[in-house]
Amino acid sequence: MPTPALLLVTTTAPDRATADRLARVLVERRLAACVQVAGPLHSTYRWQGVIESAEEWQVTAKTLPACFAALSAALHELHPYETPELIATPVTEVSAAYAAWVAEECAE
Repeated sequence: MPTPALLLVTTTAPDRATADRLARVLVERRLAACVQVAGPLHSTYRWQGVIESAEEWQVTAKTLPACFAALSAALHELHPYETPELIATPVTEVSAAYAAWVAEECAE
């Protein structure tokens, strides 16, 4: 049996409480098998022509490509940012057991 394809989907949140809420909802809705929250981290970016700096928390979800559209919609629904970061990176290598667990947890 081939190993299912996985995605790591990353976003940031303005504070720990928001990051934890996003993580919990994504797992509750079975849009991600696991979501890790890391931080705080310091971000520097240009927004509306001005260079900004902010403390943020990184949120990384492990999911399936088939769940990406719904996960994206949920993040846009729940996220406080006007334009939240939403980056999906394909996983090129993963253990079969972990991939199977992600597939089971993200089952619709």
